[in-house]
Amino acid sequence: MKIKRFVAQDMRQALRMVREALGEDAVILSNKSVEGGVELTAAVDLVDNMSTDTVDQRIPGEHSKGGQPPKSNNRNMAVHDQVDALEDMRREMHNLRRWMQAELSGLSWYDLGQRAPQSQELLSRLMALGLSAELARRLSDRVGDVEDMEQAWRKALYVLAGEIGILESDLLDHGGVVALVGPTGVGKTTTIAKMAARFALRHGHRSVALITTDSFRIGARDQLQTYARILNVPVRTATNREEMDEALNMLGDRRLVLVDTAGMAAAHERVADQRETLAAAGRDLRTLLTLSATTEPAAVQRAMRLFADFRPDACVLTKLDEAASLGGLLSALIQAGLSTAFVTDGQRVPEDLQSAKAHPLVARAAELLSENPVDLDPGYLALAFGGANAHVNG
Repeated sequence: MKIKRFVAQDMRQALRMVREALGEDAVILSNKSVEGGVELTAAVDLVDNMSTDTVDQRIPGEHSKGGQPPKSNNRNMAVHDQVDALEDMRREMHNLRRWMQAELSGLSWYDLGQRAPQSQELLSRLMALGLSAELARRLSDRVGDVEDMEQAWRKALYVLAGEIGILESDLLDHGGVVALVGPTGVGKTTTIAKMAARFALRHGHRSVALITTDSFRIGARDQLQTYARILNVPVRTATNREEMDEALNMLGDRRLVLVDTAGMAAAHERVADQRETLAAAGRDLRTLLTLSATTEPAAVQRAMRLFADFRPDACVLTKLDEAASLGGLLSALIQAGLSTAFVTDGQRVPEDLQSAKAHPLVARAAELLSENPVDLDPGYLALAFGGANAHVNG
């Protein structure tokens, strides 16, 4: 452990000196007022790499020098006492480090408010929108030259729209083999019905066919078959690669074949089964990850990880009419680099299906924030801002 003492005019300057001298891992051991300012005693942990195994390995080496085992357990007890003391020290250092990070984050947020109150307000609004702290900081930096707050807000939203990937899809014009994958309950089957109906209206019902790989939920198959009867299009079931290959051969004269897959809420062996089944479509397959706008951002990120092996070309955002916030979803999509092809905003078939557009999505996110104001805790904002700074600077 390296310990140093710092004297400065105020706490903020002292903490800055600590960070520059000892790094981000330094912790404050004590502080007191002195003539002309404050005095901090800080330390940096130098024992992080010393593990229990390293300490315990000293015992055999000591035995081997004399060739005889110790006559008592006193030495073993002393070593274990040292290990316990090191573990206690690590825990204490960890707690102190967290405290210091919180203090530094708060000071950074306070300092920003003093230096650039408009930037602080803009960051607050962007994070209230649901954006990650890192994305909000990036947008704020890009509009820092705008002095009027409302103009800065509008420009930040415009820049945000530019960050959203949009797949200019020709699926509903030229067709192909398209599979919708995604978690349970996000609206895959209804979305497939909307896409099929839209294509049938443009090119005739003889140009469309449906396939389901969902052999787990009878209700899902019944729903798809009901849509197929209404649209007067064929529907086939394929539960493995061979059945998929056979179904695609039978439907080879159809311009658009839409594949409905089983929803999965968590990692499961069915994911691999579904992926193997879809592999029969070969390189012509286009996969769309279906995500509900009502899903929490953390669950969206889990879904993107779960279905990453399907290599989705883009996503479909469903249930926009039911969402209370969109910023977190948009932020997750931007972070993942996943484009959006279609959005749905109602139950009507096929009316409530549109090609995705970035600016309307951002406008809807801002409208939802206006309808459902979010008052973020200053402590949370300070910690999030500090984390974003650490990520940028690190």
